[in-house]
Amino acid sequence: MGGGMTIVERTQVFLLPDLGEGLSEAEIVEWRVAVGDVVTVDQSVVEVETAKAVVDVPCPYAGRVVTLHGAAGEVRPVGQPLITIAPLDGGDEPAGHATYREEERAGSGNVLIGYGTGHGSATRRRRRPRLAVAPEPADLGPTSAAAGGAAAASGDPAPPAAALVISPIVRRLAREHGVDLDTVRGTGPGGVIRRADVEAAMTAPAARLAAVPDPQVGSAPVADGDVIVPLTGVRKVIADKLSRSRREIPEVTIWVDVDATGLLETRAAINAATPDAPVSILALLARICLSGLRRFPQLNARVDTEAQRIVQSAGVHLGIAAQTDRGLLVPVLRDAQRLTTAELAAELAATTAAARAGSLPPARLTGGTFTLNNYGVFGVDGSTPIINHPEAALLGVGRIVDKPWVVDGQLAVRKVTQLSLTFDHRVCDGGVAGGFLRHVADCVERPALLIAAV
Repeated sequence: MGGGMTIVERTQVFLLPDLGEGLSEAEIVEWRVAVGDVVTVDQSVVEVETAKAVVDVPCPYAGRVVTLHGAAGEVRPVGQPLITIAPLDGGDEPAGHATYREEERAGSGNVLIGYGTGHGSATRRRRRPRLAVAPEPADLGPTSAAAGGAAAASGDPAPPAAALVISPIVRRLAREHGVDLDTVRGTGPGGVIRRADVEAAMTAPAARLAAVPDPQVGSAPVADGDVIVPLTGVRKVIADKLSRSRREIPEVTIWVDVDATGLLETRAAINAATPDAPVSILALLARICLSGLRRFPQLNARVDTEAQRIVQSAGVHLGIAAQTDRGLLVPVLRDAQRLTTAELAAELAATTAAARAGSLPPARLTGGTFTLNNYGVFGVDGSTPIINHPEAALLGVGRIVDKPWVVDGQLAVRKVTQLSLTFDHRVCDGGVAGGFLRHVADCVERPALLIAAV
C-alpha cells in the first residue's frame, strides 16, 4: 500500500489545455502512446478533435505513462485529466503500482468526467469517486439485496446489473435520443458505456422504434428509417454560434447586382503578366473589401454588450468562409490589410486548403473582424448570410453568370454577379453600409477605381 501511495503522490497529471477561444472540450481521436510507454517533454501523446480543428497535443512532462484518461471517441472537458505520467527512477515498479494502474484503466477515478486529480496537498490520500449507475427502481426496499441473493440461491434469474456510465455527456445523449442504457452493451474497460456505444444504439432499428419523447427535453419520437445525426462537434458549434448571432445582432441585408466583366478582364491581365503567381477572383474581392473597410471602418468592428461600447479594430482580420468535410469553417487572415494582392492570393489558397485538410490550428479559426463569403461556388445568385458573431458585417458574393446588361444605352451580354452585405445595425446606419457596398460594387465594375483608392 505504501508503494502505491508513493507513486500516486509522485505522478504528474497533464490536464487537457485550452485549445483555443471558446473551446470547452475536445474528443479523443487517437492516442499516440500506451500505458507503460516512456515519453519525453513535449512529445505528442494524443490527437484530439475540437469543434474547430484536429490537434496533436504535446505533453509537458517526461516519464512513464501511468494512465490514459479516456479512450478514442470520448469527450474530455478542458481542465480535466488527460494523461498521468510517473517519473523514471531506474527501479522496478513499486508494489501496488500495477493495481493502481488497472483501477485507473477500469475507470474508477480520473476517467470520470467532472472529476480528476486534485491540486491540494500531496500528502492527502485521493478519494476514488464511485461509478455513476442507473437509479434503482423507487419501490425497492431494504430487503432487495436479500431477495437478490435468494433468487440466485434458488436458481431464478438475478436482476440485471445497472448500466455502467461514467460520463454525464453519455447520459444526456442517451436521454435526449430515447436510448435505454440498460440495453446498451458497454465496450469500455469493465463494461463502461461510452458515447460511441450510445450512438451505435441510436442507429439500431430497435432503438429507433423504442425511442420515446422526453417531455423535459422536448424531443420528438423517431420513426423507423429516420437518420439520427447527433448535434456535436463542429455542427454543434456552428448551430450555437449562428443562433447566438440571430439572437443578439439586429442584422440588415442590402444587395446590388454588378457587372463583373471588368474584374474578370483585370484578373486575366494580371495572370498573363505574372503566370507564376496567379491571382484569384476571391483575392481581388478581398482587396476590394479591404479598400472599402479603410473608407468605412465602422464595419470592421464588434459590439461589446457587457461594456456597452463599439470596438473598431485597428487591423482587418479577414475571415474567409470555407466549406469543408467537417462543416463550414471561417479561417482568418490576420492583418490582411498589410498583404499585397499577390500575397493575399497565395495566403487565401494556402489557408482554404489547410482548412479543408483539417490542419489549421484553432487560433487560425477565431478572432476575425470581417468575413467574405463566396457562396457563388454553390451555383446560387444571392443570399442573406448570417453574421459571424461577434463581427459586425459580412459580404456575400453570388455566382458570376452571363446576363443582359445595358452598356452606354445599348443592351449587351455581360458577366453579372450579386453582392450582398449583412451588417449589424448597432454599429452603423444605412448610409455607411450603403456607402461601403457601393464602393465595392464600383470597384468590381471599374477596377481602376481600386488603384486610385490605394
